[in-house]
Amino acid sequence: MRRQKTRPGSTIALKVGQGADVRNHPYPQRSPVLGLVFGGTQVLVTTSATDHVTSDDVEFARTLAREAAMFAGAVERMFHGLPNELGVAGR
Repeated sequence: MRRQKTRPGSTIALKVGQGADVRNHPYPQRSPVLGLVFGGTQVLVTTSATDHVTSDDVEFARTLAREAAMFAGAVERMFHGLPNELGVAGR
């Protein structure tokens, strides 16, 4: 599943802070739901259909997991004052 590289028409920034949360909600009879909570705003990520999963859904989930892991690594490096892959100190 290759998404087109188009410039977004709008961007929504959800800042992580106290009370932010992320949870996976697996269900026995439907596709899972990933819930992201930012204060009073909740974002739900789910598959294209609730009753089955496609190969595009699997690829998106893997890409999401990979990008989230890279985000976590970058946050940890910045927290510890370590340089990122580009050699720029995270301060």
